[in-house]
Amino acid sequence: MKRTTLSLIAVATALAAVTGLASLTAPDGTAAPQAKAPTRLPVERAGMVCPAPSTSEVAETLYTSYTPPGTGAAPSAPSGGRTEQPTARLLPAASTTTSGTGKKPKALKAPATVTAPGKPVTAEADGPAVPALAGSATGTLAPGWTVQQTTVVPAGGARGLLGLSCGAPDTDFWFPAASTAKERQDYVHLTNPDDAAAVADIELYGPEGPLKSQFTDGIPVPARSTVPVLLSTLTGEAAQQAVTVHVTTRSGRIGAAVGAADDKLGSDWIAPAADPASRAVLPGIPADATSVRLVAFAPGNEDADLKVQLVSATGTIVPAGAGSLHLKSGMTASVDLPDLTRGEGGSLLLTPSDPKKPTPFVAALRVVRGKGENTEIAFVPAAAAVSGRATVADNRAKATTLSLTAPEAAAQVKVTASAGSGAGTPVSRTVTVKEGTTTTLTDLVPQGLKGSYAITVEPVSGGKVYAARTLALPQDGTPMFTIQTFVDDRGTVEVPTARQNLGVLD
Repeated sequence: MKRTTLSLIAVATALAAVTGLASLTAPDGTAAPQAKAPTRLPVERAGMVCPAPSTSEVAETLYTSYTPPGTGAAPSAPSGGRTEQPTARLLPAASTTTSGTGKKPKALKAPATVTAPGKPVTAEADGPAVPALAGSATGTLAPGWTVQQTTVVPAGGARGLLGLSCGAPDTDFWFPAASTAKERQDYVHLTNPDDAAAVADIELYGPEGPLKSQFTDGIPVPARSTVPVLLSTLTGEAAQQAVTVHVTTRSGRIGAAVGAADDKLGSDWIAPAADPASRAVLPGIPADATSVRLVAFAPGNEDADLKVQLVSATGTIVPAGAGSLHLKSGMTASVDLPDLTRGEGGSLLLTPSDPKKPTPFVAALRVVRGKGENTEIAFVPAAAAVSGRATVADNRAKATTLSLTAPEAAAQVKVTASAGSGAGTPVSRTVTVKEGTTTTLTDLVPQGLKGSYAITVEPVSGGKVYAARTLALPQDGTPMFTIQTFVDDRGTVEVPTARQNLGVLD
């Protein structure tokens, strides 16, 4: 998914015209002066969408909203000349819930409104009637604004710890590792934060190719509303353990996420995977994972042959008996990776078996911790490298593990633990990740922490770095956990420097 902020769409459109003029010639035949190198400036507005968290009566949800310091844009001045104060807040996406509970939306106990960069703000909302939320940040609070939605469901068929970094509205989403199996209840949540209606399409791909679907084309998503769709109701074909979901829009923009609940294993959110590419990194597999399943899909016209490797703390290795995976075009492939970690956390690296034949694909992992009745699941989508800065909020003392992977070359990154939502002093550390290894951190916590905190990762030098964090909150013998990958916050945008040249109009 592209994960652009609201402001970047308009900026990119306007700048395309500016860039196109840079190479024109002057009226006298001489070359026009070239524009100066682009300047990176902070974005001035960002948008976010969070799906309805749960339909469980016992669900407890915490929202954490945070803007990292350091790249603040100036407050914007509207046409009237009065400077607007920066804002960053979450509000219900609709006046009524569409979750099927028949209950009115429940307001947050506290406003999830950031007042200054560098300090997380939290809000609680419990029960089944919590609506989907839409939010926006402006001015100094827009660059890097991050919202984390964390829900604990202690009992019932959807029990588990469900975590999701709320995403920006977009038009194209891929979700490998979904399912229509009888033991799974997977809903794709479509949320429209805008004042105009959107229209979405949903495509399902199983091991034999596209699933015959009904009611998947032209799904209306009314303005400022959310529509949850149960995947198993979209097709009359036999239930499939592994399904790839492709969500696109014909008009408008939406937020999309898949809520997956397994009757035996637990529940969590499936976040969108990175855009199709010929290589993928899936970071943050816990050291004590008892089961790992890889699901991948090649959307183009060519098959893909992939080399499968685990990037561990000590180096890159090929998993026993699962060193390769063949993807037939248009068909979802899955493979179980037993005893993958062997007590050592790491990240999965997928590359072309033949470097001369790269084929784009998407991928995700289903990860299980625990055994017997005390199990829990989480999902790890393929992640993009952190190019500028990325943040995951809602981290807890003695419950957070940060995973950093440098598959291609050694790298240094700056890692910052923010102030706490209640109290605490930020701390930073420069971490070196050796080539072909994964480094895990469990001890980076703000001094005097009260409440939750955010972790920000910023590349310093060297190769590409991929990051994920695991939040583990055990409950009654069940190792509840959730994993979120770090997504570049795109807090800045390149703005070309241009000069006025009326001669091009002659």
